[in-house]
Amino acid sequence: MAQTAFLYLAILSAFTLTSLFPSTHSRSLSEETTTLLDVSASLTQAHDVLSFNPQTLKPLDRQETQAQAHTLTPLNSSFSLQLLPRDALHNSQHKDYESLVQSRLVRDSARVNSLHTKLQLVVQNIKKSDLEPMHTEIRPEDLSTPVVSGVSQGSGEYFTRIGVGTPAKSLYMVLDTGSDINWLQCEPCSDCYQQTDPVFNPTGSSTYRPVTCDSAQCHSLHVSACRADKCLYQVSYGDGSYTVGDFVTETVSFGNSGAIHNVGLGCGHDNEGLFVGAAGLLGLGGGALSLPSQFKATSFSYCLVNRDSSTSSTLEFNSAPPSDSVTAPLLKDSRVETFYYVGLKGFSVGGQPVSVPPSVFEVDESGNGGIIVDSGTAITRLQTEAYNSLRDAFKRLTRDLPSASGFALFDTCYDLSSRSRVQVPTVSFLFADGKSLSLPAKNYLIPVDSAGTFCFAFAPTSSSPSIIGNVQQQGTRVSYDLANNRVGFSPNKC
Repeated sequence: MAQTAFLYLAILSAFTLTSLFPSTHSRSLSEETTTLLDVSASLTQAHDVLSFNPQTLKPLDRQETQAQAHTLTPLNSSFSLQLLPRDALHNSQHKDYESLVQSRLVRDSARVNSLHTKLQLVVQNIKKSDLEPMHTEIRPEDLSTPVVSGVSQGSGEYFTRIGVGTPAKSLYMVLDTGSDINWLQCEPCSDCYQQTDPVFNPTGSSTYRPVTCDSAQCHSLHVSACRADKCLYQVSYGDGSYTVGDFVTETVSFGNSGAIHNVGLGCGHDNEGLFVGAAGLLGLGGGALSLPSQFKATSFSYCLVNRDSSTSSTLEFNSAPPSDSVTAPLLKDSRVETFYYVGLKGFSVGGQPVSVPPSVFEVDESGNGGIIVDSGTAITRLQTEAYNSLRDAFKRLTRDLPSASGFALFDTCYDLSSRSRVQVPTVSFLFADGKSLSLPAKNYLIPVDSAGTFCFAFAPTSSSPSIIGNVQQQGTRVSYDLANNRVGFSPNKC
């Protein structure tokens, strides 16, 4: 009897203690339902980006000219490059923060349209031979008329620094996971936009080699043309930008980590558009001509700093992902090798799952659907049904916040001008294998002016694929494990 009473007392005591002092696991679940938005810090950063002087930037490329001394063994070597946001390299010259955001969103819409067009060319079974040449104003003596790729891909928002040629010339290049073709501006210029570094002159490099028309690299171009048995390329972008020139091989160097020879890239003699200071573009997509594919990288990762920041992070190749990464299936569609699809099943808001049919994020038999991770798109685009469910769930839990009028593509905005900090419901991605990634508040509530208007940074689309954009990726190391088909997300690893 005494033993029974003692056992009852022990159970009662344990129950009482559990009620008064919940477990660590229970507390963590409770804490994850909301997250803090530092309104003042976001507005300060928005103000500072308008006055940032790119001349104060100190790139980590002091030893690039020594990179030719040895050659990387890509399958075994890991290396990293400095990574910078667009506005850290180029002074925007905007009169206020609102106009800067407007210009970003215009570029972003063009970018999204171009990615959707790329997929639709495949879905509609349009072949290379079906595409028509694009008429340009290039004079015959400058460059014979090439054939347009027919695909617009966007000009990108983040830059890295590499060396090209022998001896190496240091150049800022746009980072783009939605593109495969690497290219840079080259002398002689029929028409070149202004860039930060001197335009690359092929005559000064001992490793510059034109690619012949019958080569595998030339045939890997979406569309190619020839001039005197030399391969020509052309790529057009969603914002009206384009690049035209010779397709060649060159040595590409990565700081003091080494160099890779015979990298296929475009040497553009006619280049126009909004590339803003960059010498060209590094394609990090999944196609055969992308940089990771050409040197058979087993993985790469990047961490994108806030676009209003002047700080930098790194682009890394063949390095192990952080041990705390939230991983998800990395899916590929052989019809569109460029894109990195991710296994996503839905979202939660304030700790509660949002009702979204799983089929919304699946690729159907025709190739439509799915969701990709993209470094060049800013705002995450979701199928309208999924977006409406996510937005409505967020609005239900933010009724205490003063609302504001919509802004550009945003329909859910708040007037936080009287707040310095505010608790908001946590938004999380729910992946196909049961793992979840909680986003910081600043990755989904962003300022659109300097007065304190913040908007919910997602947008609807009726086209596919859906896209996880770089605003939602900011401050997170995104790792692409190409060998094991996994994508990892590790917050606070910049």
